Amino acid sequence: MNRLPLRSRLTILTAAAVLVAVALAALACWLITRNELNSQLDKSLSQGLADAKQQLQRASRLPGFSCESQALDNGQYNINPSNVSAQIVLPDGRTCLITGTKTFTTTQADREVATDPRQHSVTHTVHSNGTTLRVYTVNPDATISIGGQTQPIALSVARPLSVVTDPLTTLAWVLLAVTGIGAIGAASAGLLIAQAGLRPVDTLTQTVEHIARTEDLNVRIPVEGQDEIARLSASFNSMTAALASSRDRQQQLIADAGHELRTPLTSLRTNIELLERSEATGRAIPPDDRRALLASVKAQMTELAALIGDLQELSRPDTGPALQVVALHEVTETALRRARLRGPDLEISAHVAPWYVRSEAAGLERAIVNLMDNAVKFSPPGGEIEVRLRGGLLTVRDHGPGIPEEDLPHVFERFWRSPSARSLPGSGLGLAIVARTAQQAGGEVSLSPAPGGGTLAALRLPGAATAPPETPPDMPPTAPPPPAA
Repeated sequence: MNRLPLRSRLTILTAAAVLVAVALAALACWLITRNELNSQLDKSLSQGLADAKQQLQRASRLPGFSCESQALDNGQYNINPSNVSAQIVLPDGRTCLITGTKTFTTTQADREVATDPRQHSVTHTVHSNGTTLRVYTVNPDATISIGGQTQPIALSVARPLSVVTDPLTTLAWVLLAVTGIGAIGAASAGLLIAQAGLRPVDTLTQTVEHIARTEDLNVRIPVEGQDEIARLSASFNSMTAALASSRDRQQQLIADAGHELRTPLTSLRTNIELLERSEATGRAIPPDDRRALLASVKAQMTELAALIGDLQELSRPDTGPALQVVALHEVTETALRRARLRGPDLEISAHVAPWYVRSEAAGLERAIVNLMDNAVKFSPPGGEIEVRLRGGLLTVRDHGPGIPEEDLPHVFERFWRSPSARSLPGSGLGLAIVARTAQQAGGEVSLSPAPGGGTLAALRLPGAATAPPETPPDMPPTAPPPPAA
């Protein structure tokens, strides 16, 4: 069954369900009809018995009446309004016909009704003269004279069972034909219903096959209605849109990475070729120029290493690593020390209050370092940087040239660099890493012009001012602690 196509399975199941329903209805109809016909047969036997008793009473009042007389044989008293045969049963098994054309077979039970007053009546079926009869025998509390002797009798009435079996047989064939026609009709209707119901699924299948064949993720399925098929189509469209967006971002990342790698690699290649040519030709490069070349090579290698590290950070899945409780104020102090080393001529003031968040420690430290590196990079010599952490809000303010209004929507894009900053070292990935880290920790980050000039970077992370209780090793934390009131 599981190997059949879905359309065939739906057709078979629909036909089977209708067939079972029709068969049960036909069986119920046949049983009800049988009971009704049997009831009518029993009524006709009761009526025939009453008529036979009346006839027997009239005959018994005649002078010289006996079972041997011709009065019962010449049909003078034979009345049969219910088409019932009636006969007298003697204790020795002999019979006298009252109504009908022929006597019928008696049984020991019939004879016992005649001889035993306690046996008032009996109903049974006999085969007589090639016919199956339904027989009803009663004790009429009467006697009859035979050979001058009075003997007890029983009165039996019978009617052919064919009055019940023949209509039932005809009805059974009619119901069987109706069931067969119903099954064929149900199969046809099931096939039509399956085709109509699975038409959207066929469209979805064709679309999936087209995408698998052409890798065209821009194909969309029309969504009609609000049923399950419409929800499936909408979900599929969302999935293909997400895949297309992911592929576009991947291609853009590769293109941007190639573009960013090309500049330091070209510079490295040029410097190394100069050193190699100097060695090959025997012309010594002046010591100052040689030191400058080596310093440039070292700087380009450092830039390449930083760019590769940033690419590795951004290439991690969006689900990110497992979160843990991190002391944001301690991470900020570490980043401050690194910033002071990178900008020894800058004045960096800080006011840091305790704050605990759920994040990935290394990623969070890298993000905060990136924020402070930007401030150091764009601060003028002898400038001032102000760092504040209070209530989960970390702000870094510099007094540099600031960010133009038209550039603010793009500052968190990968590899995007302001035209005024393209001459400065950097890969354009720092703020993208900050935005990613903030999103993973359930926070947000923003850049805006600071009052009086410069840039104000704000990183807000949910957490608490006190460290939460330690979590057992086998139960890693899964949600950030509630914010402080």
